[in-house]
Amino acid sequence: MNLIHPPFLKKGDKIAIVASARKISMQELQPAIDIFKSWGLEVVLSKNLLGSDNQYSGTDAERTEDLQEAFDDSVIKAIISARGGYGTIRIVDKINFTKFRLQPKWIIGYSDITVLHSHIHNFGIETLHATMPINFSVNTEAVETMRKTLFGEKLKYEIEKHSLNREGFAEAQLVGGNLSLLYALTGSNSSLHTKGKILFIEDLDEYLYHLDRMMVSLKRSGKLSDLAGLVVGGMTDMKDNQIPFGKTAEEIIMDAVKEYNYPVCFNFPAGHIDKNLAVVLGRTIRLIVGEKDTTVSF
Repeated sequence: MNLIHPPFLKKGDKIAIVASARKISMQELQPAIDIFKSWGLEVVLSKNLLGSDNQYSGTDAERTEDLQEAFDDSVIKAIISARGGYGTIRIVDKINFTKFRLQPKWIIGYSDITVLHSHIHNFGIETLHATMPINFSVNTEAVETMRKTLFGEKLKYEIEKHSLNREGFAEAQLVGGNLSLLYALTGSNSSLHTKGKILFIEDLDEYLYHLDRMMVSLKRSGKLSDLAGLVVGGMTDMKDNQIPFGKTAEEIIMDAVKEYNYPVCFNFPAGHIDKNLAVVLGRTIRLIVGEKDTTVSF
């Protein structure tokens, strides 16, 4: 069953920028504001967007207030997180999603925003895993794939073959996001149900042994056994101990799913990488992992 997708945007619509995690400056936000305006959108800056509470963009109460107001404002058609970092998991249970569920809007971001992606997926609503204002000046293709999705254009990606890929075909809902957050959400009411779905994972700056621990945890909790497919994005800046773990990030992931038969795609261009292409979470996609390349169609 297909999930509800929020209405596509049109010129004149309002998009809100909210910081639910780490703090940000206006200088860092300006490139994104300019681009949104060039698309014909009206930009709404949340009240505490430029706030500061140690590493956060404001206190838990201030960040909750900003997110709640954006969710409840019927005129705002999309909400994009200014940046990731850490903090959304602290406030997700304080948010009332009643109005949002009655009138869905696009929720956009990645990394720490996996908390919102996962929580909202359980309401049966699509969200957009895509680049954020802090990264807008890094890669124009990543920004363009966001624009295409928000304005209703189709996405199709072709990815070079990876030596560890497992060939196959799947057509199912895409779920997932940042592996560390998916691991942290396990057992909560924001945890994903993955049976029969294509799982997307990516991560940054983790020790290899911890990556292994997270994959083993997902496996033990049953989240890897009944997938329709697995898509692995950027596994960026992985770290090792003085005594090597002995496997790459990709080898660790493949080891965790080696006994299953579904297709596996590595090096998908999304995550903590410059070319962080947009993907619609909750959308039924076609995944073809072939002998020469991989195609993903939304």
